Amino acid sequence: VQLQASGGGLVQAGGSLRLSCAASGRTFSSQPMGWFRQAPGKEREFVAAIRWSVGSTYYADSVKGRFTISRDNAKNTVTLQMNSLKPEDTAVYYCAASTALVDSKLVDNAAVYRYWGQGTQVTVSS
Repeated sequence: VQLQASGGGLVQAGGSLRLSCAASGRTFSSQPMGWFRQAPGKEREFVAAIRWSVGSTYYADSVKGRFTISRDNAKNTVTLQMNSLKPEDTAVYYCAASTALVDSKLVDNAAVYRYWGQGTQVTVSS
């Protein structure tokens, strides 16, 4: 499985960015695909996740109402639309894919994701 993330960049506070993650090598059903981020000097943290088949979505409290995760099953692509960006959203963003049927309570746990993309930098200036 390969995950190719794209779409990062530099944006002013209040602006928007759209991240995409293209998955290849297998198809997914109920397994979650997630986005995590890691800022300098901080631990990697959960951002959002979605289940391929049913489209159930999960968000960290810090991004609820601002970020939207979606998927295109035909293209095997997951997208993270980020609006109303804040300087504290600055981080390297990683997409990740699980091959397990993860309980909803665990979709925010990085340990359940087996495959990781290379990361894309998002910088929000104040």
